[in-house]
Parts: sequence; structure tokens; C-alpha cells
Amino acid sequence: MSDRFSLSDCDAIGFDLDHTLCRYRLQESSKLIYDSFARYLVAEKGYKEDLLSVTPEEWDFCFKGLVLDMEEGNFLKLAADGTILRACHGTKPMTAEMIEETYGEKRQWKHFKEINGTYARSAKYYFYDNYFDLPGALLCAKIVDSLEMTDGQNKYDFWKDVISAVEHNYKTTAFKENCGTYFPTVKKDPSKYLKPCPDSVKNWIKSLKNAGKLILLITSSHSDYCRLLCEHILGKDFEELFDIIITNALKPGFFSLIPQQRPFWTLESDVEIEILPTMEKAGWYSQGNWVHLYDLLKKMTGKPEPKTVYFGDSMRSDIFSARHYSCWETVLILEELEGGEAPEPDMTDIGSCLKKKGKYDSSHPQEPYSVSKKWGSYFADCIPSTKSTQETQTVTWCCASIMNYSTITIPSITAIVDLPLDFKFTRFSSNNSDTDGFYPQPPAVLLSHNKEGAAA
Repeated sequence: MSDRFSLSDCDAIGFDLDHTLCRYRLQESSKLIYDSFARYLVAEKGYKEDLLSVTPEEWDFCFKGLVLDMEEGNFLKLAADGTILRACHGTKPMTAEMIEETYGEKRQWKHFKEINGTYARSAKYYFYDNYFDLPGALLCAKIVDSLEMTDGQNKYDFWKDVISAVEHNYKTTAFKENCGTYFPTVKKDPSKYLKPCPDSVKNWIKSLKNAGKLILLITSSHSDYCRLLCEHILGKDFEELFDIIITNALKPGFFSLIPQQRPFWTLESDVEIEILPTMEKAGWYSQGNWVHLYDLLKKMTGKPEPKTVYFGDSMRSDIFSARHYSCWETVLILEELEGGEAPEPDMTDIGSCLKKKGKYDSSHPQEPYSVSKKWGSYFADCIPSTKSTQETQTVTWCCASIMNYSTITIPSITAIVDLPLDFKFTRFSSNNSDTDGFYPQPPAVLLSHNKEGAAA
């Protein structure tokens, strides 16, 4: 495999929708998601009303990459080898002594082998890897706090209620029925929660299509919600941007359920009408699987193995599954590369820095990502020890996953829209530095980590 990756070599270019093409106003959307679940739990499941209030400081708990250990009520930040770097019981930080008392002197989480390389979910743990998930992490942590204060219990069975809250708000008919809290609120004022897609991104997609690339939209959102999002951020003519639109894709099952793959359905007025044994032409479909889609791509391109790349924000649903099961190239959208994790620009070489960075649309600034005070960097951390004052820095499990399963990782699509189609990105690979696949630059903490390693 070449050390370089170029979009010009790809025959089909696919995009996730939520938090990839459609960027959310995170403060507002996080509050809405939290409220959607909390209101249901209080009204329908009898949880205490103190769940309904969140202080500004508590939002710092929301951190992508956490694992909830349901058996213990603990939230874990893991190193690449499964060592627990930091942990909270509910929202309360655990000391090194507390972590070792619960998980042993080596601080190893016993389910790590099950989740590493599979990202499977279980009745014993849950992995929070995208911005739709994070408000739920804070809610579950506050539930643990509440149960500790009132019942003093050390076994937790609240997860079934959280699932009920998710199903109530996000079931496929919720948008049409205007039920739950989430969809009715977004429909009422979409501009409060959605950022318009910059013209530079829309023009870039058009240029890809004009260059002969097949453009795919593959989202787990139902068709009616997808239509609302796309019309708001891309315009009423958004369908012209895509050759194939697949909604209700139910990722990661879209990629992973082989050979029991779900069939594609035709749609009429956002209702699934007819099961299709195969895909015969471009258009808008529901559910489905990558095998049948790939067969259609072969027909449309006339190639026995059309090269496909997929852009997405979720390691579990997008990046790992598309790479592991379908062998597609993958581009991870990771906002953590912006803001507090980004290195300071080298002003001595500002020309080449700007050339590499590509074009950010200044008329639509992104919310700056800030490093969590409670959890630290998304990419690396130190392993504390009760026996030594010396701390060893290591990459996180999430960072290692990025290097293993994404071709490249970028902060947003706007970071690359001004680059030529044949631009050669340096991919993550065993032949390169472990920071080379981050574009336009690696996170600051990894740069310092590499310098320390070289010095040693």
C-alpha cells in the first residue's frame, strides 16, 4: 500500500451526515439531547428532578472516548493497551488508589479485549464516541451520583431506562409523529441547532462530481430528518449533489452484518415501500448493506474493484466498520484537532503552513474545542502510579484506534476543500510517523510526546 492517499484515485466518495456534512451548534444541541432523555426519565421512570438541571461546570464531563463500566458505575479513559488512565465514579474523580482497589495494581479493565478491535456494545459496558452520545454520558454519571446519595447501591440497573429514553426520542416514526422532545424542537427552530454548510464545501462536492466521482450520502438518520437537515444546510436542491442517498442505514450494521445483511428498500413520501433484492440504479434508498451498494458501484464505474472512501465522525459506526468490513479508505472528522488540542502555528514558516492547511471558511467559524479539565487530552495522557512520583505518558485507546483504522484524520471538511483533487495526503501506516495521518497538523500533545520520545 502506498504511503500517500489522494481523492483523485477514488471512484466513489461517501459522506456521513450528522457531525460530518452537517455540523451542529454543540452547546445548544447537547443541552437539547440531555433534556430529551432527562425529561423522559423523570416523567416516565420516576427519576429525581435534580437530573433536569445541569450547571455550566458539569458540561466539562462530556468527553469523547469514555467507556462506561456498567457493573461498577465507573467512567473510564483508556490507554492503547487497556490501562485505565483516569476514571470517575459517577461524576466524581477516582484517585489512583481507588482505581487500583477496583481494577487491580495494573489498572487493567477486564473487558478491554472484547471491545478493542470490535467496538461491540454489551450489557456490561458502553463506548461514547460521538457528539450525540456525550450528553448521555453526563446523564448516566449524574444518575450514578443520585443513586449513591439516596440508595447507597453498588449495582446499577438504570441502563434499560436510558435505552427506553433513547428509543422514545429517536425511534424512526418520532419525526413524523412529532413525539419526544428532540425532533419537535429541532423542527421548530433548526437554525438554533444546525450550522449552515459553507459554500466552499458545496462547491467542492460539485467539483468532485464534475470530476467523475460518484458521490454517496450514507446516514443512519431517517429520510424525513435527513431531508430537514440537508434542505437547511445545503439548500432545497441538495439531492443534485449526490448520486446515491441511503438513509436509515443503521450503521455499523450496514457494513458488518454479513452474510445476514439487511436489504435495501425503496421510499415513497419517507415511507419504506418495497424490498429490493439488488440495486440497479442511482437514487434514494433506505436501510441496505455495503455489499449490494458495492455491486452497484461496480456497474456504474465499470470497474471490478472501484476504490471508495468514506468520511465520518464515529469510530464505531463509520471508520472502524467501513475499514474493517468493506476495506474502504476512511477519513475521520475529528473536531478535537481544533481549539485547545491544536499546536501553535510556526510563524517562521507561515507560507508553507497556510499552503498545507487548506482553506477554512472564515464566515462560518467553528466553535473552538476546549480540553476537558476533568479528562485531559483526547489523544494522550499520563499513567499515574501509587508507587512512583514519575508519570509515563502514553497515547489513548481512541488515538491508537484513529491510527489503526482511519486513512487520514481532519478537523472538518472545510480543512481540505481548497486543496487540488490530486493532493497527496500522508496516510497513517506502519511506514510513517504515528502523527503523519493528521491533517493539517497533529495535535500538540502528540508533537510533544514524540519530541520527548526522541530525546529519551
